[in-house]
Amino acid sequence: MKESIRTLLPYLKRHQSQLALGMGALVMKDLLAVLSPLIMKKGVDALTTHFELRDLFLFAFLLIALSAVKGLFQYWMRVVLIGVSRDLEFDLRNDLFAHLVDLSSNFYQRFRTGDIMTRATSDLNAVRMMAGPGIMYWCETTLLFILAVGVMASTDWQLTLLALSPAPFIVMVVILFGRRIHVRHDAVQKQFSEISSRVQENLSGVRVVRAYAQEDHEMQIFERLNRNYIRESLRLARLSGAFSPLLQALIGTTFLMVLWGGGRRLLAGQLTIGSFVMFHTYMGMLIWPMIAMGWVVNLIERGNASLARIKEMLNEKPSIASPENPTIVAHPCGAIELDNVTVKFDGRAALDRVSLKIEAGQTVAIVGRTGCGKTTLIRLLARLIDADGGVVRMDSVDVRQWDLSLLRAQIAVVPQETFLFGMTLAENIALGVPHATREQVQWAANVAGLDTDLKAFPNGLETIVGERGITLSGGQKQRTAIARAVLRNPKLLILDDALSSVDTVTEEKILTALTKVMEGRTNILISHRVSTVRHADRIFVLEAGSVAEQGTHDQLLAAKGYYADLHQKQMLEQELEAI
Repeated sequence: MKESIRTLLPYLKRHQSQLALGMGALVMKDLLAVLSPLIMKKGVDALTTHFELRDLFLFAFLLIALSAVKGLFQYWMRVVLIGVSRDLEFDLRNDLFAHLVDLSSNFYQRFRTGDIMTRATSDLNAVRMMAGPGIMYWCETTLLFILAVGVMASTDWQLTLLALSPAPFIVMVVILFGRRIHVRHDAVQKQFSEISSRVQENLSGVRVVRAYAQEDHEMQIFERLNRNYIRESLRLARLSGAFSPLLQALIGTTFLMVLWGGGRRLLAGQLTIGSFVMFHTYMGMLIWPMIAMGWVVNLIERGNASLARIKEMLNEKPSIASPENPTIVAHPCGAIELDNVTVKFDGRAALDRVSLKIEAGQTVAIVGRTGCGKTTLIRLLARLIDADGGVVRMDSVDVRQWDLSLLRAQIAVVPQETFLFGMTLAENIALGVPHATREQVQWAANVAGLDTDLKAFPNGLETIVGERGITLSGGQKQRTAIARAVLRNPKLLILDDALSSVDTVTEEKILTALTKVMEGRTNILISHRVSTVRHADRIFVLEAGSVAEQGTHDQLLAAKGYYADLHQKQMLEQELEAI
């Protein structure tokens, strides 16, 4: 509990005025609740000694007025404190999402999407229940218990001790069950994460599942996960189901002991009828705190387990972040330099002491076999990863000294595997330029060769492309990504095999349209097609993570290396296709 409060304290401080108001209403409500039995005691004692109708109405009016005012404070207590828990949930969700956006790619390699979604929804809701109803009723029941017991002890301390004799057993039950509820709730949430991850993967890969006729297999896996979830949930339900009856049995025992002890003291003349009625009224009031304590412990233990899962993500630090004092580049122009750069993955060198230089405004190409390090090199430039050795510079400044947002604002990357959001085509194109006009979006679409496709779309640029662009072909997705990059007007434009899904005729059309766009900026083309890179100012050939060849198209053909072999092979393929 203390650890949870410590974690949530920064969020609670943001709403300290509302908390103070809510806690004030809580205190007033409990004070008025404790006054009611005292009024009843005085009323019963007064009416048993000399009955007057006027006194009866007076005490009845006092109790009604007291209940009305108490109800008003109880209303504001719930409205304010539950409202604060909603505000806390809002703040925590925003902070969690902002933190997830900042985390590096290695985090998402370790955490599955479904698990992250469960922590950001179900676990966050459990934290809200702990911070709102959990803490509110904990404070309310604790204060009410202390006040009621204090008044009872001042009236008859012996009867009070008798009434509290089962309390140690109640505490033991709460502690024992609380720990087990924590463990089982954590197991339930982990199993729910497994289900969420499996569903997310199946929905994202529904085409693959259908193509390989794996529907029945996936349904069997889901059924097994679902049964495991039900089993863990039932274990938690059985534990919670045993907790409340056991608690109520102990409370019933307390009532019996008060009836027995209080009745004997009343018959012996050691207790007035008013005091006996007051004791029973207090015991009736303490039923709710004792029962609520079980519910509150349940909420708090669930919330603690969920908060620990959320903290695990919040404690993750991005492996790549902006430096404390970044270097300010007044006029970025997109000049690139790799100086003896090495990158290793699991001990294997993806890039091995690579050195190359790209002047501002140049168009260069990078070719090579699959797995030779082309995409790794691009990820270095956008600082999606950092080099294990050597230096990567942009405009003569180490990219690790750039402000991360400013660095990435200068770069537009069109990856081979394009990701589109489930919104309109126009919104996907204008993703990096929120204030783009309709004419600018249309221009970018024309440059990317989408103009012909737009005529076939039902609503043109306003066509909803579906989740991950599922309604578009591979080539249409790539051209949408090219339009998005072009509209951003970057200093460095990178096409990472971005034309692999279009035919050679469409490729030529797009490259021709891009010629004017490429002027005045640095461009890097990555492709397996010689036709895509032949007009580049310089071509780098990567092999086994190193630069094996470099030069113009004609120079590399004359060198008769990998590039020349690739050119000859593709020319032969074109001739065979023409037959």
